[in-house]
Amino acid sequence: MDVPLLFRISGFGPEFFMNRILDLIRRNQVPPAVMRSASKGALPVPAAEMLEILVYLVQNPVFAQDARMTLAGWDLQSAREIVQDPNAPPEIIGHYWAEQNRRPALMPYLIENAAVSENMLMELAAGCPREIINMLIASPRVLASPAVIEALSTNPRLLPEDLKGLRGEPQDQVEIPIGVNASGSQAEDGGFAAAAEAWKQEHAQEIEAEEGKSFQLVGEDEQFAGQSSAEGAKGEAIERSSAEDNRASSTNADTLAIAAMALHNKVQASAANEPERLTVMQRVARLNASERVKTAFMGGKEERAILIRDGARVVQNAVLASPKLTDPEVETFAAQKNVSENVLREIARSRRFMKNYSVVRNLVLNPKTPLDVSMPLVKMLMVYDLKALQHSKSVSEGIRRLAFKYYKEKASSGGRTKD
Repeated sequence: MDVPLLFRISGFGPEFFMNRILDLIRRNQVPPAVMRSASKGALPVPAAEMLEILVYLVQNPVFAQDARMTLAGWDLQSAREIVQDPNAPPEIIGHYWAEQNRRPALMPYLIENAAVSENMLMELAAGCPREIINMLIASPRVLASPAVIEALSTNPRLLPEDLKGLRGEPQDQVEIPIGVNASGSQAEDGGFAAAAEAWKQEHAQEIEAEEGKSFQLVGEDEQFAGQSSAEGAKGEAIERSSAEDNRASSTNADTLAIAAMALHNKVQASAANEPERLTVMQRVARLNASERVKTAFMGGKEERAILIRDGARVVQNAVLASPKLTDPEVETFAAQKNVSENVLREIARSRRFMKNYSVVRNLVLNPKTPLDVSMPLVKMLMVYDLKALQHSKSVSEGIRRLAFKYYKEKASSGGRTKD
């Protein structure tokens, strides 16, 4: 609906409408049509006020979903300009500062904003993930605050060399990064083991919380179920054969020896014919949480393909933190529909992974990817992918609308389409 028409329908003049719209919304004095336009970011108000309205509408039971989608797709440059302003509405600062709403690209601007108190910085520094630690270390404001540095020093994810740098102490000289050594694979494995141990120490509490819980796959598919059924059937067949052989041999020692040899051959043949993936699955299933975390770092591609679907988030995260993880594996994970939402969020948070265009595209195309993750990525797609995406039935209507919007923008600005 046209916004001027909304003015006429509502009975408010444009001047009053623009100055008082948020107050009217708070008092529930705005027509549903205006509320709907507000939830889609379509009111003729400054960007900061529009964001403030959207943040308020996130709590509205009727318009919350549209407001969240609009916030998730909000222009990043516009958001940066707003969150770095010390006079920005506190509701906007609070919204993007909250852990569940954080956008990594905005955090450096929020950290430097005087509207964010030193106490808020200290609370963040004491328990933030590694990505935020790097931002804090690079912040002039943090480096000038002994209180924030002290809080940061208590963060279990802070590395010793980081702390030395913050305190102005000379750092140890490291000429060769972890996992890279001229002496060959033995030193490389030692580097991976050291990295695994350090990661386990950082996440000791999460690992301890998972100890004692049985191994469980996220989204177990029919393939594994079929393999398990086949194994069970084979086991039953072997047991029946064994019972029959034993009964037949009870009166004859020679028959018993022959039956035993036959049973041994059946077991050996069964083990030899088992699919390799199932064998890896059985081995992984016998590990406790701490051992699975270590396997996520030190294991091979097949172990990682299983452990990325581990029911424990700490094991999933260990797979994504493994130095052995390759780009093609991440591309596969980003496209999988049987991984947890946590895996897709962690992939999207990684700068390394998001430099890979295939990963970005797979996340957008994956219907399992949360909207607040996939929507900001749509604008990063190339014209020919946008063209296909706007007609895809496997993604949400919101994604298709964004694809249509960005396709028109890129196509009209000289981008060449690919038939």
